[in-house]
Amino acid sequence: MTVLVVVESHWGNTEQVARAIAGGVRDAGLPVVIKNVQDAPVSLADVELLIAGGPTHAFSLSRGSTRQSAGLQGGTAGSAATGLREYLSALGAAADDHPPVVTFDTRVRHFPGSAARAAVRIARRGGFPVDLEPESFWVDDTEGPLEDGELDRARRWGRDLAGHVGPLG
Repeated sequence: MTVLVVVESHWGNTEQVARAIAGGVRDAGLPVVIKNVQDAPVSLADVELLIAGGPTHAFSLSRGSTRQSAGLQGGTAGSAATGLREYLSALGAAADDHPPVVTFDTRVRHFPGSAARAAVRIARRGGFPVDLEPESFWVDDTEGPLEDGELDRARRWGRDLAGHVGPLG
């Protein structure tokens, strides 16, 4: 595995973006695996780039309470205990080898806060190199849909990110 995309999604929008990003990485000729945050590996020995993304909830990364709230509103709550915040925190403490991390989020324009920026802070505290700027992809409302052109932009971003992965082998 060379590129790992880990995603937390409640309304499906962030997952769509993750799949588009992975498609761009694949377009560039690199192997890529997408995992839901609850199924993501704790060993990153074969990972050369970790792309981590989640929705912006209450101006930041989701918490157990905001995941429960999403579930009550009809989203897929997933696990109240495990989201991108908890995954990145646990990885920082457990990882022997810290591959570069880049983060993304989905959020509503004109609302403050960014899950991607919060994820950068957690990754840095955990010892992960974060040299690339996080990226936000825009949704029309909490439940979506994604704004026009966002999936194409995500695919282009994935191709660009592939250029930051070292030679295979």
